[in-house]
Amino acid sequence: MIKVSLGSRYEIDDSILSASEEERAWMDIPFRMKNLRILLGITFFLFMVFFFRIVHLGIVKGEYYTEISRENALRIIPIEAPRGKIFDRKGQQLVYNIPSVSLVLRFTEDVISRDIEGYFKLKEIFNISREDIEKAFEYGGKMVFSEVLLKKDLTRDEILRFSERENEFPGVVLKKSVSRQYEDSVIFSHILGYESALTTKDIQTYPNYLLTDSVGRSGIEKEYESLLRGTHGAYKVEVDAFGRVRKEISTQDPKSGNDVILSLDGGLQKILFDTMREEMEKNKLSRGSAVAMDPRNGEILALVSFPSYDNNIFSQNRNKELYQEIFQNKDKPLFNRVVSGEYPPASTIKPVLAAAALNEGTINESTRVESTGGISVGGSFFGDWKAHGFTDVRQAIAVSGDVFFYSVGGGYGNVKGLGMEKMKEYEKRFGYGEVTQIDLPSESGGLIPDAQWKEENIHEKWYIGNTYHSSIGQGYLRATPLQVAISISAIANGGTKFIPTVASYMRSPEGDIIKRISKEGTSVGIDDKILRIVREGMRMTVTEGTAMSLKDLPFTVAGKTGTAEYGNKEKTHGWFASFAPYENPEIVLIVLLEEQEKDGYHAVPIAKKVYEWYFSSHE
Repeated sequence: MIKVSLGSRYEIDDSILSASEEERAWMDIPFRMKNLRILLGITFFLFMVFFFRIVHLGIVKGEYYTEISRENALRIIPIEAPRGKIFDRKGQQLVYNIPSVSLVLRFTEDVISRDIEGYFKLKEIFNISREDIEKAFEYGGKMVFSEVLLKKDLTRDEILRFSERENEFPGVVLKKSVSRQYEDSVIFSHILGYESALTTKDIQTYPNYLLTDSVGRSGIEKEYESLLRGTHGAYKVEVDAFGRVRKEISTQDPKSGNDVILSLDGGLQKILFDTMREEMEKNKLSRGSAVAMDPRNGEILALVSFPSYDNNIFSQNRNKELYQEIFQNKDKPLFNRVVSGEYPPASTIKPVLAAAALNEGTINESTRVESTGGISVGGSFFGDWKAHGFTDVRQAIAVSGDVFFYSVGGGYGNVKGLGMEKMKEYEKRFGYGEVTQIDLPSESGGLIPDAQWKEENIHEKWYIGNTYHSSIGQGYLRATPLQVAISISAIANGGTKFIPTVASYMRSPEGDIIKRISKEGTSVGIDDKILRIVREGMRMTVTEGTAMSLKDLPFTVAGKTGTAEYGNKEKTHGWFASFAPYENPEIVLIVLLEEQEKDGYHAVPIAKKVYEWYFSSHE
């Protein structure tokens, strides 16, 4: 056998070189067997690794992963709870829950991973903007299987068109829902308010709400949101990999919210609204407000603000163009003028200042002051609306004599005057200059000016003329119609200032009373003998003063007219503050019409018609 050397590393046996192909094949068998054994060893090793892994997952960790798998297949779908209903004092239902269908985007793993561009085609079926869809993905796409409301109250046509193209939009589903329907919506909107879908701006304010929830935005809906809101139920369902529901496992029923029963008299509300609208249309007026309350306990019986709006537009997802019409209206229909509007109270403040002056001894019931048409002080002239001659406090209230109250407030002749600080003290006792704490949102507190306020805000010192203007309800003095109602109620009832209330009590879905609204009152600190003198002056307003058109009514009314200048010398705000019956008051009525002609008294005929209805229907 010859060995051929190929260097130091290799030597080849010459028998191999001389062997035939068949012989060499047999010679390679040991080498191939060796490779095969290595391959089999690797295969066996991998098999054992997989085997032990399967044993670990299936047996050792089997229960754990079975639970994980079950959780991945099960989802909780919330069931919307109906909000509580709202009723007037006589049981008339003012708000209904009506079944509806909503469009919801349900975020599964599949939806989150998809391109949002495909969802913009929803605009071809629904009036949904790209911005709405982008916001839905921004806030809902952060959590698997969260839901975001895309649109409420779908029409039948929208439902049918979507059903034909449903497969184009994974995760977009139709869902049973409930919407608010407001009875006589334009008439009651400033009291009831409205509810609407949660927005992205609301998430921090209402962290426990679902992205498909609605929330109260104004009025009673907002004030009593926590009581009206129900407790959601839930479906436990089995879903596939795309989040589609395959099987319902269990159901937890929702619980409706609590009902709110108002002190409101629905009939009075309607007659007050209709009477004001008729009078305002006749005289081409667009803005006004009125409030009726029970002076015995502070309950609000009616509340009207013009212009009004249809709150169903917001709760039932009406056309967004309608929203814009409301928001862009220069007369601000959403603005509740009764609780938020601030106006010079004009002569409606005079009964309060008369009570203050009598209580302080500044005047007595026999003090007489002469009006020749105005007074001159320090080179300035402060006019009266007419020359009244000599008047005492009763007559001054009845004929609304300015000179008498200039004297009461700032002093003139033999009358020292209260001065601004003392006027402010008494005005606050009667409810001016601070919120009344009514159970409605967005209340304004008005303004009682003084020297410090003027220095800080106008950067001028206080003059005697400022006191004179304030003493007849003009100048910087501002009050809401509700504050005027509180002050007149305190005079009518003998000296108690009540916190006004719109709600009377709350009732559970089962009919049990769960909360009553307390009727809190505080004394204004003036004896009723003094207030009686003021009431007599207000009665004389009707019998021989500025509101004699009410004199022929079959019941007795006492009141005070007011004409407020506000900058436009050709226009004024017209007030009428009143109560009835005079002997035993059970209703206070305040009417304010904005920007009427200078000598207009349109508030008085409104009050007359409302009183006629009220006492004929409450006999």
